[in-house]
Amino acid sequence: MSAQERVLGAAVIRILRSLIRILLRYGMSYDGFAELAKRVYVEVAQSDYSLPNRKQSISRISTLTGIYRREVSRLLELPEIDDSDLTSRRNRAARVIGGWIQDGDYIDSSGSVRALLLEGDKPSFTHLVRKYSGDIPVRAILDELIRVGAVDMDKDGKIRLLAKAYVPLKQDADMLAILGKDVSDFVETIDHNLRAGGTDTRLQLKVEYDNLPAEAIPALRALAGERGRDLLEEMNAWLAEKDRDSNPKSEGTGRVRAGIGVYYFEDDLNKETEQ
Repeated sequence: MSAQERVLGAAVIRILRSLIRILLRYGMSYDGFAELAKRVYVEVAQSDYSLPNRKQSISRISTLTGIYRREVSRLLELPEIDDSDLTSRRNRAARVIGGWIQDGDYIDSSGSVRALLLEGDKPSFTHLVRKYSGDIPVRAILDELIRVGAVDMDKDGKIRLLAKAYVPLKQDADMLAILGKDVSDFVETIDHNLRAGGTDTRLQLKVEYDNLPAEAIPALRALAGERGRDLLEEMNAWLAEKDRDSNPKSEGTGRVRAGIGVYYFEDDLNKETEQ
């Protein structure tokens, strides 16, 4: 085994260890995971590794992946597994919150977000939803934001923003959808940087220390949360100005999805040494 193979193998094991911990928690067996893995091997070989000006063949997919041709044919005929409905709902709810905290129509003279009546003249919650979430029913967005604790409605019928971000409940399928979307975005960034070879790289930064006292961790969590939210609120304002859904006056060509993610991590190294 070459040095590159050893490093890649170790990297895959690290990724799988975290992923399989989740899969076992939610009851996915090895056979279920293996079926999905084979399926993705075939999909990627078909879409990304065809020869120039030639249609990808089952034989070539079989050669690339090591999966028998009959199995490749079966996998190619399976219906797509899609979570676009969850992604769309989450994106729409997040856009509503983003508009609420950034759009001057919904901010008072002190710089605080306004409490909004459900209906009525601008600013109202209905106007906010129609501006930032398209044709989705206003009540559906309100119910979703109330359900996850992002807003509440007082006895006077005013809707108040409680959170500056849309975060699904821990037991929601939405949290599992975020697992797929956010991890894949991060891996795609690393893949791009590996292929870029030092030119045209994407932002991929991390700061880490491995001998911190446990007493410092609460302050670090608080600092990371505060600074992370500040950065994302700033980037959200910039992106909303450029995004044609949020700002129809934004000019330009093509359609690109881009953003910035922030995450916090920690490991208790005492537990690792005790095992």
